[in-house]
Amino acid sequence: MQAILPSSPVDLPAHALLDDPAEWPAFGHALDAAAPAGRWQSQVVIEGMHCAACAFTVEVALMQVPGVLEVQVSAASRRARVVWSAARVKPSRWFAAAAAVGYRLVPAGDIAARARRAQVTRLALWRWLVAGFCMMQVMMYAYPAYIAQPGDMTADAAQLLRWASWVLSLPVLLFSCGPFFSSAWRDLRARRIGMDLPVALGMAITFVVSSAATFDPAGPFGHEVYFDAFTMFVFFLLTGRWFEARLRDRTAGALEALMNRLPDSIERRDVDGSFSRVAVRRLAAGDVVRVLPGEAFPADGTVIEGDTSADEALLTGESRPVPRPCGAQVLAGSHNLDAAVLVRIDTVGPGTRFAQIVALMESASIDKPRLAQLADRVARPFLGVVLAAAALAFVVWWPTDHGKALMAAVAVLIVTCPCALSLATPAGMLASAGTLARGGMLVRNLQALEALASVDTVVFDKTGTLTRDTPRLERVYCRRGIRPGDAVELAAALGAQSLHPAARAVVGAWNAQYRMPPTWMVSDLTEHAGQGLEGAAWQGAAGARLPRRMRLGAAAFCGVAPLQVEAAQVHLSDEGGWVASFVLAEDLRDDAVAAVHALGAQGLAVRLLSGDRGAAVRDVAGRVGIPQAQGDCLPEDKLDALRQLQAKGRRVAMVGDGLNDGPVLAQADVSFAFGRAVPLTRARADFIVLSESLASIPQAIAQARRTLRVVRQNLWWAAGYNALCVPLALAGLLPAWLAGLGMAVSSLVVVLNAARLAVPCGGGR
Repeated sequence: MQAILPSSPVDLPAHALLDDPAEWPAFGHALDAAAPAGRWQSQVVIEGMHCAACAFTVEVALMQVPGVLEVQVSAASRRARVVWSAARVKPSRWFAAAAAVGYRLVPAGDIAARARRAQVTRLALWRWLVAGFCMMQVMMYAYPAYIAQPGDMTADAAQLLRWASWVLSLPVLLFSCGPFFSSAWRDLRARRIGMDLPVALGMAITFVVSSAATFDPAGPFGHEVYFDAFTMFVFFLLTGRWFEARLRDRTAGALEALMNRLPDSIERRDVDGSFSRVAVRRLAAGDVVRVLPGEAFPADGTVIEGDTSADEALLTGESRPVPRPCGAQVLAGSHNLDAAVLVRIDTVGPGTRFAQIVALMESASIDKPRLAQLADRVARPFLGVVLAAAALAFVVWWPTDHGKALMAAVAVLIVTCPCALSLATPAGMLASAGTLARGGMLVRNLQALEALASVDTVVFDKTGTLTRDTPRLERVYCRRGIRPGDAVELAAALGAQSLHPAARAVVGAWNAQYRMPPTWMVSDLTEHAGQGLEGAAWQGAAGARLPRRMRLGAAAFCGVAPLQVEAAQVHLSDEGGWVASFVLAEDLRDDAVAAVHALGAQGLAVRLLSGDRGAAVRDVAGRVGIPQAQGDCLPEDKLDALRQLQAKGRRVAMVGDGLNDGPVLAQADVSFAFGRAVPLTRARADFIVLSESLASIPQAIAQARRTLRVVRQNLWWAAGYNALCVPLALAGLLPAWLAGLGMAVSSLVVVLNAARLAVPCGGGR
């Protein structure tokens, strides 16, 4: 989608494209069934924002629009999540509300946004280059005044150097300082104090006083010439902001990299067999598209002609190319590597796995961790304290030294900007979330990283977690008169509508042998979490035979006696009682033993809770090295066991398959969901494991602990920097140029420290 967005509220008609309901799914999704007249959640990028005060301003402006129900803005990712009522307001209204306070909203994924961002980056680079060039020239003209002895330089020569410095400072003031002054003016018009207001005041005071000395050398400020300090701290501030933006884009770049995976257009086969290029959002299920080598697959689909391989690294964490021959499934956002293929589109839009992953990552990028919220609450009133401190420095020094009073006030205004404090937490959290995403694990909310760092107990489910997703059907036992194949067919008809591993095992066994759908029809199917499936089944034409009430699941659920075997088992029953029992063979994941050992090496207690029979659960626990295991657990039993651990003061992480573990995943302090078949949008876990690797669990815990250490270091640095520099500035011991350098370095240190989290760590301490 490419929309022309306004720069002021008078351009409201330019937003009209966004009021078309057909455009809304491109940057959001409906939250209830009343769409398009119900509630919508939209994701937007905010241009012109760079601090926590900006985020607060946008939130307030949008929340004042009738019909906007909820707004959450992240200064670190420069994105916003807006929940709004389509019956009461259209997007153009709240887009214009943001423009009215000086911020431009861009729909997430807008094609033109990348070009505009590149243009802004180039302009920032030019501002920095101009400031750097002028600073060097001004320093050259200021140098003689510093080293000249009395009588070495005439008054005319000194005045000429001042005029040259003034001329060279003008481009810095009018061009390089543009972002600071425009932001400060925007804040003043809105009657608020932003982080650029103290800085802009410092720049303006320094230039005005130096200009007064240049124009009137005999006046009260005749000796106060600070063009060198002015150009120097502008250069340092721009340097810090430039590197900060580059580093922040890199550390939080996993989301952007993922969102840009979809192509803008694709070749679609027309009715006459020819191909024409169409926009990806015009595709529908059933369309056939041709995907060339190097192109991304535009939707989830099936290869119907040709063989190739795909790069699915950002979707599943698998770094190696994955073979995708004819008949294989392909994922939206993965890249075709080898040959042109024809793909039949199965799922488009929000239903694709790609869209679900992007939605989760967008949510995480906007989420505000507890520490970040605390820092923002401190930063807002701190700006008022900064202005008061600058006024105090001016009043204290004015009777003694007018020049020193001005420079002390300027130094306080510049050095105390709380940018580093606001960036301390989100920069680190986003860097870690991006690192985990590249490794195949999605973070649903950034607060979970803080909670994960403090866990001391990890509880595993068994089936689909420690064992592979789908067990193998090993043996079938049937009541007299029923053949094993008939029992498998009936069970497969029931299990076809479930994602549970046991149901998939039976369905897989039927498909592997017969390669055709079961002849049994099923209706009124209900899945009882942790127990099994129940429904009405009949064979042949509807009404030809009375439907049978069937159950497929645990022995107690089906009302049958369990088999006296230690393996996992699932049973089938009808009104007459037992019909069949299926023995399943479960294979451990290749890295299960290593993952459990790594968790123990981190000082974590590991437990196993499962709904399967106790003997099978203990067998798996013994094979992977888990000392405490409990089987025969209903969902409420797992919940009780988890609550007992928490009542003892344990901080518990739960690892499940996300299918029937919803309550226990929600109860845990932190939760992980495994299983590619899990609907991502319905999973309740804090972390979604896409890579199917158990090794990612200890790696995530190690990364979370490392993240919390870095965040605390950043917070201590931001607080310590202000505690050291503010007294120096008040005492007049911190020149303006050094204050600018200190402010730039403080933010840069925070982002550089956070950038270390972009490098994955191992599973150790």
